[in-house]
Amino acid sequence: MEIDWTPKARAVLAAAEELFYARGIHAVGVDLIAERAGVTKKTLYDRFGSKDRLVVEYLRGRDARWRAFLAPLLDAAGDDPAARLRAVFDASARWSAANSGKGCSMINAHAEISDPAHPAYRVIVAQKAWMLDLFTTIAAGSVPTARALMLLHEGALVSDGMHVFENPYAQARDVAVKLLEAG
Repeated sequence: MEIDWTPKARAVLAAAEELFYARGIHAVGVDLIAERAGVTKKTLYDRFGSKDRLVVEYLRGRDARWRAFLAPLLDAAGDDPAARLRAVFDASARWSAANSGKGCSMINAHAEISDPAHPAYRVIVAQKAWMLDLFTTIAAGSVPTARALMLLHEGALVSDGMHVFENPYAQARDVAVKLLEAG
């Protein structure tokens, strides 16, 4: 089903994004989303077909915005792997400060959606695979190094979302750069 991105469809998605991120996917029903968007449940279902499809679009949108946010920062870092790695961690810190007080939307969604048959599961896994590919490129194809960089990045995402300690991205970035430079 192709979504007709009418203003009402966009309002539904905006409401769902806010509510899913703030309260959790399973905790938010379509009644609340429709109410927040100023539409009827019928309109919500006419545009998206199901709550599952709305979750998919929410996660796709977050991923697309993250990639668009990161791209110019990677471009500005040039070809230097350490500069590109710093750009990823620094972008995550900036993104988090501006968009997310509760951690990574993909990690949060995976905590609720662990069934590979759920349509949103593929979106979650694909986003993390894209990040691993990015780290693999930065690490000049070294899979063990890329995996370690990814672990540092994911740890920073979780630590930031849980407010475990101050500046997790900067601390993880510094360790990641040392790891990258060590080869």
